[in-house]
Amino acid sequence: MITWQNLSAQEQKNALARPAIADNALLSTQVTNILAQVKSQGDQALYNLTEKFDGIALSTLEVSNEQIQAAKKSLTAKRLKAIETAYSQIKCFHDAQKPQDIEVETRPGVRCVLKTEAIESVGLYIPAGSAPLPSTVLMLGVPAQIAKCSRTVLVCPPDKNGQLANEILVAADLCGITEIYSVGGAQAIAALAYGTESIAAVNKVFGPGNRYVTEAKKQLSQQVAGFAIDMPAGPSELLIIGDKTGNPAFIAADLLSQAEHGSDSQVILLSNSKTLINEVDAQLTQQLALLSRKDIAAKALQQSRLILTIDLAQAVAVSNLYGPEHLIIQTENPHNLLSSLRNAGSIFVGKYTPESAGDYASGTNHVLPTYGYSKVISSLSLADFSRRYTVQELTRDGLASLAECIIELTDAEGLDAHQRAVTIRLEDA
Repeated sequence: MITWQNLSAQEQKNALARPAIADNALLSTQVTNILAQVKSQGDQALYNLTEKFDGIALSTLEVSNEQIQAAKKSLTAKRLKAIETAYSQIKCFHDAQKPQDIEVETRPGVRCVLKTEAIESVGLYIPAGSAPLPSTVLMLGVPAQIAKCSRTVLVCPPDKNGQLANEILVAADLCGITEIYSVGGAQAIAALAYGTESIAAVNKVFGPGNRYVTEAKKQLSQQVAGFAIDMPAGPSELLIIGDKTGNPAFIAADLLSQAEHGSDSQVILLSNSKTLINEVDAQLTQQLALLSRKDIAAKALQQSRLILTIDLAQAVAVSNLYGPEHLIIQTENPHNLLSSLRNAGSIFVGKYTPESAGDYASGTNHVLPTYGYSKVISSLSLADFSRRYTVQELTRDGLASLAECIIELTDAEGLDAHQRAVTIRLEDA
């Protein structure tokens, strides 16, 4: 247990330090080489790199419709219903985010419009580590579907049999995704950015991945004109604010649910109750022993914190300083804290709102800013799959009413051609 008020400013900074993201020259060079191979060799590089890194010699990259239909038949009714329920929940929340054009006549004869249009083509990267992630397919595929992107391309690393998980294919089909490719890693991101014989390039890529995928996204977003990524990515994190009324078993379960994501995950409890902190600490030990991924969670707990604050106001201040990806409030009056909590990717209110609900089926998106980026970057939403642009139309009288303003400002900036573009029109009878 750490007592916040006993720490110096530097010690407080250290207490909230995140696990370092690997950013070494070797990683950068390795990824640069992979990108260069895909750019120059196209599909052949994808086949070669898949065999090298995944141990699979593929005969084709694209998943067929027959494979998708077979995947549907192979799932149990219970598993299929779970995917469909999550889909409908996520769709319900994202449907409500549909934008409307905004039209304003800023003065007589001057009409300005803000319009929204779907990004033409998007790529969805779905990791396939120790388990398939159909939830991520839904979190990315549903908003792409609602936004009506013309092309949605899904890439995912194949298993040792060269296949994608049935759950992945079923979730993709629900989202109307017809382009699915069995390829992962940095090479998949390169294919989405450059394009190959089989995979046409996209405008923007979404989705989490390992450090090679993250590095590839970073490099390509800086190198390929018109290619964008969803957001910077770092290890998963969760912060909980609790008081004496918090349920220690619930809190420990929430902390462990995030810790099991990876050994570089970080979880933090802020509380004004010593009793709660001690009870949570005991619960962590008990519950950790029961987990199938206990070794991973145990490593994450080594860089996690149980912090005692003077009061809840101080806990809020510390949370805002940290800016967590996920924030859970387990206090007697959780809504009282909402107005003062500024920096979080997603907030979970009350003892019956686990972070797991947002990860799978409450309806909010689980693609969230990490590593403190919640201070400046929003959680993924429908807006990320669209672009906004403006339209304006002026009558001659409208232009005349603004001429004095424009002439004066162009004169101040020494831009004669800008000024002449106005005056020449007003001289025209």
